[in-house]
Amino acid sequence: MMMHRMLQFPANWEWHVLHKQRPDGAAGLGRRGSKSPSHHRTNSEPHADGSSSISIENSFFSNQNSNAQEDEQILREFKQAHPEMGNWVNETLQRSDHNHVMVSELEDGRPILCGTLMFQITEDYEDIKPFHFWMTNQKLVTLHSDYRLAIRMQLEPWSEKLERCQSAPEAFFVMLTYIGEILHRGLDTFETRLGELEQTMRHNNRTGLMNSIFERRFDLLHWSHLFIPIEEIYGAAKEAFLDEVMEKEEFKRFEFKVLRIRQLLEHYAVEIDTLLMMDDSISTFRGNDIMKTLTIFTTLFAPATVIGAIWGMNFDIIPYAHNTWGFIGASLLIAIMTLLVYWWLWHKGWTGDLLYARKPKQIIKSSGGTLTETRSGSQGGTETLRRSSTPSRSSHRTKN
Repeated sequence: MMMHRMLQFPANWEWHVLHKQRPDGAAGLGRRGSKSPSHHRTNSEPHADGSSSISIENSFFSNQNSNAQEDEQILREFKQAHPEMGNWVNETLQRSDHNHVMVSELEDGRPILCGTLMFQITEDYEDIKPFHFWMTNQKLVTLHSDYRLAIRMQLEPWSEKLERCQSAPEAFFVMLTYIGEILHRGLDTFETRLGELEQTMRHNNRTGLMNSIFERRFDLLHWSHLFIPIEEIYGAAKEAFLDEVMEKEEFKRFEFKVLRIRQLLEHYAVEIDTLLMMDDSISTFRGNDIMKTLTIFTTLFAPATVIGAIWGMNFDIIPYAHNTWGFIGASLLIAIMTLLVYWWLWHKGWTGDLLYARKPKQIIKSSGGTLTETRSGSQGGTETLRRSSTPSRSSHRTKN
């Protein structure tokens, strides 16, 4: 059932509140309302012919039709009292699931700002409701499908802010500031989750971390999608009311709120992009590490593979094949050639730090406030770089 309330404020501007009132026992309204019809039928005592059940269903649909007629009557009276809003009411009732902002003017030249804003009321990502609005300098009309925003505006400190407003646009920015507060709280929760992700990436570089980064990325896209229409309304208000609204206190507060949220979104976007690049670099590092390890093992076992292949051929005339010391000599030859190949790789500096101990989930190991990175020298030695994590940034090198 539709309900219309008109609130008059000391500065002679009006707030018209249109919202649908929840009928008692109606089905499909609210989060648990869908169980109402079955509940009535379960509690009833139907006759053998089912007459009781039919009468309850007829009563329910009769109430629905009665409510629809009352809604039409209230809307008809409202449009008759405010004919300039007739088209907006008709369009709004057909548009309830997407954002829309429009700047126009009345026949006498007074500017109009109207549209629909989809905003999230709680931390539940699915709890997104439409906020329909229409306003001039002295008149604000809002159409709600949910009670919570209208009720919150009648509580402190928001009701006091509305009392101080000198015009309808200024009061509208009070409401937008409250919606911005909801968005800001959501970003605070997002920042906490992002910080946990950063700590996980720092101390536990597991392979499935990319999925967690993408989850945070989609969270950021969700909040950015909610912020875009708010920023659009901010620009549309300046277009519609020009200097009349830009000097108002509540507009400036809303402007700073928009600026803060925009900076946070930009900062978080850069932070997530950095995490993505770091994860990509770590994955590339690990891939190169694995390929280098496999290459070294293949090279080290090349002598054994070659000699084993030669000795495994199906021929009788093979040197020392039937000699007592033939197998021992071949094994010694394999060991010597393997050591020579390893020495040659180490001398060239191609083994890197693969032969040094490292935690399997850590790329750079830190201890005692010092980051240690080990490299292979080009002259057969190793070079250890110790970078202090203290502000002095002192460093020294030790030749081994």
